[in-house]
Amino acid sequence: MTHELKDIVREYQAYKSKGKSVLASVCALDGSSYRRPGVRMLLLDNGSMIGAVSGGCVEKEIQRQAEMVFTTGTPRMMIYDGRYRLGCEGVLYILIEPFSPDQILLDTFWQHIEQRKPLKLVSQYTREQKEDQQLGSFFSFDGEEVPLRKELERSAALEGFEQELAPCFRLLIIGGEHDAVSLCRQASNLGWEVHVVTHPTDEKSIQSFKGAAQFSKLSAEEFETIEIDRETAVMLMTHSYAKDLQFLIALKDQPMAYLGILGPSARREELLHEFMEHCPDVEESFLDGIHGPAGLNIGAETAQEIGISILSEILSVIRGQEVVPLKDKEGRIHTS
Repeated sequence: MTHELKDIVREYQAYKSKGKSVLASVCALDGSSYRRPGVRMLLLDNGSMIGAVSGGCVEKEIQRQAEMVFTTGTPRMMIYDGRYRLGCEGVLYILIEPFSPDQILLDTFWQHIEQRKPLKLVSQYTREQKEDQQLGSFFSFDGEEVPLRKELERSAALEGFEQELAPCFRLLIIGGEHDAVSLCRQASNLGWEVHVVTHPTDEKSIQSFKGAAQFSKLSAEEFETIEIDRETAVMLMTHSYAKDLQFLIALKDQPMAYLGILGPSARREELLHEFMEHCPDVEESFLDGIHGPAGLNIGAETAQEIGISILSEILSVIRGQEVVPLKDKEGRIHTS
Protein backbone atom coordinates (compact mmCIF):
# COMPACT_ATOMS: atom_id res chain seq x y z
CA MET A 1 0.00 0.00 0.00
CA THR A 2 3.01 2.30 0.26
CA HIS A 3 3.00 2.95 -3.48
CA GLU A 4 -0.66 4.03 -3.28
CA LEU A 5 0.20 6.49 -0.52
CA LYS A 6 3.03 7.85 -2.68
CA ASP A 7 0.53 8.53 -5.46
CA ILE A 8 -1.80 10.29 -3.02
CA VAL A 9 0.94 12.56 -1.65
CA ARG A 10 2.29 13.31 -5.13
CA GLU A 11 -1.15 14.27 -6.45
CA TYR A 12 -1.86 16.39 -3.37
CA GLN A 13 1.37 18.34 -3.89
CA ALA A 14 0.54 18.92 -7.55
CA TYR A 15 -2.95 20.22 -6.69
CA LYS A 16 -2.61 22.00 -3.33
CA SER A 17 -2.18 25.47 -4.83
CA LYS A 18 -5.41 25.04 -6.84
CA GLY A 19 -7.87 23.85 -4.21
CA LYS A 20 -8.74 21.60 -1.29
CA SER A 21 -8.09 17.89 -0.76
CA VAL A 22 -9.79 15.26 1.39
CA LEU A 23 -8.45 11.87 2.45
CA ALA A 24 -10.72 8.84 2.85
CA SER A 25 -9.31 5.92 4.90
CA VAL A 26 -10.89 2.55 5.64
CA CYS A 27 -10.21 2.14 9.37
CA ALA A 28 -12.22 -0.98 10.18
CA LEU A 29 -14.25 -3.73 8.59
CA ASP A 30 -16.93 -6.08 9.87
CA GLY A 31 -17.20 -9.11 7.58
CA SER A 32 -15.58 -9.20 4.15
CA SER A 33 -14.95 -6.60 1.49
CA TYR A 34 -13.12 -6.09 -1.79
CA ARG A 35 -10.22 -4.44 0.06
CA ARG A 36 -9.11 -4.36 3.67
CA PRO A 37 -8.54 -1.65 6.33
CA GLY A 38 -5.63 0.64 5.52
CA VAL A 39 -6.64 1.39 1.95
CA ARG A 40 -7.01 5.08 1.14
CA MET A 41 -8.06 7.48 -1.58
CA LEU A 42 -7.66 11.20 -2.18
CA LEU A 43 -10.52 13.41 -3.33
CA LEU A 44 -10.00 16.87 -4.83
CA ASP A 45 -12.55 19.66 -4.82
CA ASN A 46 -12.59 19.61 -8.65
CA GLY A 47 -14.25 16.18 -8.51
CA SER A 48 -11.11 14.10 -9.17
CA MET A 49 -10.35 10.94 -7.20
CA ILE A 50 -6.93 9.34 -6.77
CA GLY A 51 -6.96 5.70 -5.72
CA ALA A 52 -9.91 3.59 -4.62
CA VAL A 53 -11.10 1.82 -1.49
CA SER A 54 -13.20 -0.83 -3.23
CA GLY A 55 -13.96 -2.19 -6.66
CA GLY A 56 -15.80 1.03 -7.49
CA CYS A 57 -19.04 0.58 -5.55
CA VAL A 58 -18.28 2.71 -2.47
CA GLU A 59 -16.48 5.61 -4.10
CA LYS A 60 -19.56 7.53 -5.25
CA GLU A 61 -20.95 7.62 -1.71
CA ILE A 62 -17.55 8.71 -0.36
CA GLN A 63 -17.45 11.49 -2.93
CA ARG A 64 -20.93 12.63 -1.89
CA GLN A 65 -20.04 12.73 1.81
CA ALA A 66 -16.67 14.34 1.08
CA GLU A 67 -18.53 17.39 -0.23
CA MET A 68 -19.61 18.13 3.34
CA VAL A 69 -16.00 17.90 4.53
CA PHE A 70 -14.90 20.29 1.77
CA THR A 71 -17.59 22.72 2.94
CA THR A 72 -17.22 22.52 6.73
CA GLY A 73 -13.62 21.39 7.15
CA THR A 74 -14.82 18.95 9.80
CA PRO A 75 -13.82 15.26 9.57
CA ARG A 76 -16.63 12.72 9.49
CA MET A 77 -17.11 8.99 9.81
CA MET A 78 -18.98 7.20 7.07
CA ILE A 79 -20.43 3.72 7.55
CA TYR A 80 -21.06 1.74 4.38
CA ASP A 81 -23.04 -1.48 4.73
CA GLY A 82 -22.25 -3.63 1.72
CA ARG A 83 -24.38 -6.55 2.82
CA TYR A 84 -27.37 -5.18 0.95
CA ARG A 85 -25.55 -3.57 -1.97
CA LEU A 86 -22.27 -5.31 -2.83
CA GLY A 87 -22.77 -8.94 -1.92
CA CYS A 88 -19.50 -8.74 0.05
CA GLU A 89 -21.20 -9.16 3.43
CA GLY A 90 -19.07 -6.40 4.93
CA VAL A 91 -19.53 -3.13 6.79
CA LEU A 92 -16.86 -0.48 6.12
CA TYR A 93 -15.95 2.26 8.60
CA ILE A 94 -14.42 5.09 6.58
CA LEU A 95 -12.76 8.21 7.96
CA ILE A 96 -13.09 11.25 5.67
CA GLU A 97 -10.85 14.15 6.71
CA PRO A 98 -9.25 17.29 5.28
CA PHE A 99 -5.81 16.48 3.86
CA SER A 100 -3.42 19.38 4.37
CA PRO A 101 0.01 18.14 5.51
CA ASP A 102 2.59 20.88 5.96
CA GLN A 103 5.88 21.05 4.09
CA ILE A 104 7.92 19.57 6.95
CA LEU A 105 5.68 16.49 7.00
CA LEU A 106 5.92 16.17 3.22
CA ASP A 107 9.71 16.48 3.23
CA THR A 108 10.01 13.88 5.99
CA PHE A 109 7.69 11.54 4.10
CA TRP A 110 9.76 11.68 0.91
CA GLN A 111 13.00 11.26 2.86
CA HIS A 112 11.64 8.02 4.32
CA ILE A 113 10.55 6.85 0.87
CA GLU A 114 13.92 7.62 -0.73
CA GLN A 115 15.88 6.08 2.14
CA ARG A 116 13.60 3.02 2.08
CA LYS A 117 12.67 3.43 5.73
CA PRO A 118 9.37 2.10 7.13
CA LEU A 119 6.74 4.48 8.42
CA LYS A 120 3.41 4.22 10.21
CA LEU A 121 -0.02 5.78 9.83
CA VAL A 122 -2.37 6.09 12.80
CA SER A 123 -6.04 7.04 12.40
CA GLN A 124 -8.34 7.78 15.34
CA TYR A 125 -11.93 7.01 14.50
CA THR A 126 -15.28 5.84 15.84
CA ARG A 127 -17.79 3.28 14.62
CA GLU A 128 -20.52 5.90 14.76
CA GLN A 129 -21.56 7.92 11.73
CA LYS A 130 -20.78 11.45 12.92
CA GLU A 131 -18.72 14.61 12.49
CA ASP A 132 -16.00 15.35 15.01
CA GLN A 133 -12.92 17.59 14.98
CA GLN A 134 -11.03 14.95 16.99
CA LEU A 135 -11.26 12.45 14.15
CA GLY A 136 -8.12 12.29 12.05
CA SER A 137 -4.79 10.74 11.17
CA PHE A 138 -1.14 11.00 12.16
CA PHE A 139 2.05 9.98 10.41
CA SER A 140 4.64 8.32 12.61
CA PHE A 141 8.26 8.81 11.54
CA ASP A 142 10.84 6.96 13.64
CA GLY A 143 8.38 6.92 16.53
CA GLU A 144 7.46 10.62 16.35
CA GLU A 145 3.81 11.30 15.51
CA VAL A 146 2.94 14.20 13.22
CA PRO A 147 -0.76 15.10 12.68
CA LEU A 148 -2.18 15.73 9.23
CA ARG A 149 -3.80 18.88 10.67
CA LYS A 150 -1.87 21.04 13.11
CA GLU A 151 -4.81 21.34 15.51
CA LEU A 152 -5.37 17.56 15.74
CA GLU A 153 -4.52 15.94 19.07
CA ARG A 154 -4.61 12.39 20.36
CA SER A 155 -7.91 11.35 21.99
CA ALA A 156 -8.32 8.39 24.32
CA ALA A 157 -12.07 8.48 23.65
CA LEU A 158 -11.60 7.29 20.05
CA GLU A 159 -10.48 3.98 18.59
CA GLY A 160 -7.11 3.84 16.88
CA PHE A 161 -6.17 2.07 13.67
CA GLU A 162 -2.43 1.64 13.20
CA GLN A 163 -0.83 0.60 9.94
CA GLU A 164 2.84 -0.23 9.46
CA LEU A 165 4.03 0.59 5.95
CA ALA A 166 7.16 -1.11 4.66
CA PRO A 167 9.33 0.47 1.97
CA CYS A 168 7.90 0.16 -1.52
CA PHE A 169 8.50 -3.31 -2.89
CA ARG A 170 11.32 -3.22 -5.41
CA LEU A 171 12.19 -5.41 -8.38
CA LEU A 172 15.82 -5.46 -9.45
CA ILE A 173 16.08 -6.67 -13.05
CA ILE A 174 19.53 -7.72 -14.20
CA GLY A 175 19.44 -7.81 -17.98
CA GLY A 176 18.32 -5.61 -20.83
CA GLU A 177 16.71 -7.78 -23.49
CA HIS A 178 13.13 -7.59 -24.76
CA ASP A 179 11.70 -9.70 -21.94
CA ALA A 180 13.36 -7.44 -19.35
CA VAL A 181 11.74 -4.40 -20.98
CA SER A 182 8.33 -6.07 -20.77
CA LEU A 183 8.82 -7.24 -17.17
CA CYS A 184 9.86 -3.74 -16.13
CA ARG A 185 6.67 -2.22 -17.50
CA GLN A 186 4.45 -4.87 -15.91
CA ALA A 187 6.13 -4.59 -12.49
CA SER A 188 5.83 -0.81 -12.48
CA ASN A 189 2.10 -1.21 -13.18
CA LEU A 190 1.90 -3.14 -9.89
CA GLY A 191 3.32 -0.10 -8.13
CA TRP A 192 6.72 -1.70 -7.58
CA GLU A 193 9.89 0.35 -7.83
CA VAL A 194 11.92 -1.12 -10.66
CA HIS A 195 15.71 -0.85 -10.90
CA VAL A 196 17.23 -2.15 -14.13
CA VAL A 197 20.89 -3.15 -14.34
CA THR A 198 22.53 -3.78 -17.70
CA HIS A 199 26.12 -4.47 -18.68
CA PRO A 200 28.32 -1.41 -19.34
CA THR A 201 28.54 -2.39 -23.02
CA ASP A 202 24.75 -2.42 -23.46
CA GLU A 203 23.48 0.44 -25.63
CA LYS A 204 20.11 0.77 -23.86
CA SER A 205 19.27 3.64 -21.50
CA ILE A 206 16.51 4.26 -18.94
CA GLN A 207 14.33 5.54 -21.81
CA SER A 208 14.24 1.95 -23.08
CA PHE A 209 12.54 0.76 -19.88
CA LYS A 210 9.13 2.31 -19.38
CA GLY A 211 8.30 2.48 -15.68
CA ALA A 212 11.86 2.09 -14.39
CA ALA A 213 12.69 4.23 -11.36
CA GLN A 214 16.42 3.59 -11.61
CA PHE A 215 18.83 2.42 -14.28
CA SER A 216 22.46 1.38 -13.87
CA LYS A 217 25.19 0.08 -16.14
CA LEU A 218 27.28 -2.18 -13.97
CA SER A 219 29.45 -5.24 -14.23
CA ALA A 220 29.13 -7.98 -11.63
CA GLU A 221 32.32 -6.69 -9.99
CA GLU A 222 30.67 -3.29 -9.49
CA PHE A 223 27.38 -4.73 -8.28
CA GLU A 224 28.18 -4.28 -4.59
CA THR A 225 27.37 -0.58 -4.97
CA ILE A 226 23.65 -1.48 -5.07
CA GLU A 227 21.89 -1.87 -1.73
CA ILE A 228 19.47 -4.79 -1.55
CA ASP A 229 17.00 -5.31 1.29
CA ARG A 230 14.28 -7.78 2.22
CA GLU A 231 11.70 -5.77 0.28
CA THR A 232 13.59 -6.46 -2.96
CA ALA A 233 13.12 -9.23 -5.51
CA VAL A 234 15.91 -9.93 -7.98
CA MET A 235 15.38 -11.32 -11.47
CA LEU A 236 18.50 -12.55 -13.24
CA MET A 237 17.88 -12.52 -16.98
CA THR A 238 20.99 -11.44 -18.90
CA HIS A 239 20.66 -14.26 -21.50
CA SER A 240 24.38 -14.84 -20.95
CA TYR A 241 25.51 -17.88 -18.99
CA ALA A 242 28.81 -16.25 -17.99
CA LYS A 243 27.16 -13.01 -16.84
CA ASP A 244 24.44 -14.87 -14.93
CA LEU A 245 27.14 -16.82 -13.11
CA GLN A 246 29.09 -13.67 -12.24
CA PHE A 247 26.00 -11.89 -10.92
CA LEU A 248 24.90 -14.99 -9.00
CA ILE A 249 28.23 -14.99 -7.21
CA ALA A 250 27.82 -11.26 -6.46
CA LEU A 251 24.35 -11.91 -5.00
CA LYS A 252 25.21 -14.79 -2.67
CA ASP A 253 25.33 -12.71 0.54
CA GLN A 254 22.40 -10.38 -0.19
CA PRO A 255 19.19 -10.46 1.97
CA MET A 256 16.66 -10.36 -0.89
CA ALA A 257 13.02 -11.45 -0.77
CA TYR A 258 13.21 -13.48 -3.98
CA LEU A 259 15.82 -14.54 -6.53
CA GLY A 260 14.71 -15.79 -9.93
CA ILE A 261 16.78 -17.05 -12.84
CA LEU A 262 15.48 -17.16 -16.39
CA GLY A 263 16.08 -20.28 -18.45
CA PRO A 264 15.37 -24.03 -18.52
CA SER A 265 16.09 -26.51 -15.74
CA ALA A 266 19.15 -27.98 -17.45
CA ARG A 267 20.77 -24.53 -17.67
CA ARG A 268 19.96 -23.89 -14.01
CA GLU A 269 21.56 -27.14 -12.91
CA GLU A 270 24.72 -26.40 -14.89
CA LEU A 271 24.81 -22.86 -13.55
CA LEU A 272 24.39 -23.93 -9.94
CA HIS A 273 26.98 -26.68 -10.31
CA GLU A 274 29.57 -24.19 -11.51
CA PHE A 275 28.45 -21.67 -8.89
CA MET A 276 29.11 -24.25 -6.14
CA GLU A 277 32.62 -24.77 -7.47
CA HIS A 278 33.27 -21.04 -7.02
CA CYS A 279 31.39 -20.73 -3.70
CA PRO A 280 31.54 -24.07 -1.87
CA ASP A 281 30.75 -22.47 1.51
CA VAL A 282 27.56 -20.71 0.42
CA GLU A 283 24.64 -20.90 2.83
CA GLU A 284 22.13 -23.62 1.96
CA SER A 285 19.31 -21.13 2.51
CA PHE A 286 20.60 -19.12 -0.44
CA LEU A 287 20.37 -22.12 -2.74
CA ASP A 288 16.92 -23.02 -1.43
CA GLY A 289 15.74 -19.50 -2.21
CA ILE A 290 16.67 -19.63 -5.90
CA HIS A 291 13.68 -19.91 -8.24
CA GLY A 292 14.74 -21.27 -11.58
CA PRO A 293 13.21 -21.59 -14.00
CA ALA A 294 11.50 -18.49 -12.61
CA GLY A 295 7.74 -18.26 -12.80
CA LEU A 296 4.61 -20.35 -12.37
CA ASN A 297 3.53 -23.06 -14.76
CA ILE A 298 0.68 -21.26 -16.55
CA GLY A 299 1.67 -22.13 -20.12
CA ALA A 300 3.36 -18.76 -20.73
CA GLU A 301 4.97 -18.31 -24.15
CA THR A 302 5.30 -14.60 -25.01
CA ALA A 303 7.46 -12.11 -23.10
CA GLN A 304 4.31 -10.58 -21.63
CA GLU A 305 2.95 -13.94 -20.51
CA ILE A 306 6.31 -14.92 -19.04
CA GLY A 307 6.29 -11.63 -17.14
CA ILE A 308 2.90 -12.46 -15.63
CA SER A 309 4.20 -15.89 -14.67
CA ILE A 310 7.28 -14.41 -12.95
CA LEU A 311 5.41 -11.65 -11.13
CA SER A 312 2.79 -14.14 -9.93
CA GLU A 313 5.47 -16.36 -8.45
CA ILE A 314 7.13 -13.41 -6.73
CA LEU A 315 3.80 -12.43 -5.17
CA SER A 316 3.16 -15.98 -3.98
CA VAL A 317 6.61 -16.12 -2.38
CA ILE A 318 6.53 -12.76 -0.60
CA ARG A 319 2.96 -13.34 0.62
CA GLY A 320 3.72 -16.91 1.70
CA GLN A 321 0.92 -18.40 -0.35
CA GLU A 322 0.54 -21.87 -1.82
CA VAL A 323 -0.59 -21.42 -5.42
CA VAL A 324 -4.06 -22.90 -5.96
CA PRO A 325 -7.10 -21.77 -7.95
CA LEU A 326 -9.29 -19.60 -5.73
CA LYS A 327 -12.23 -21.89 -6.47
CA ASP A 328 -10.31 -24.65 -4.67
CA LYS A 329 -9.30 -22.52 -1.70
CA GLU A 330 -11.22 -23.24 1.47
CA GLY A 331 -12.32 -20.38 3.71
CA ARG A 332 -11.72 -16.68 3.13
CA ILE A 333 -9.41 -15.30 0.44
CA HIS A 334 -7.68 -13.00 2.95
CA THR A 335 -6.97 -14.51 6.35
CA SER A 336 -6.06 -11.23 8.10
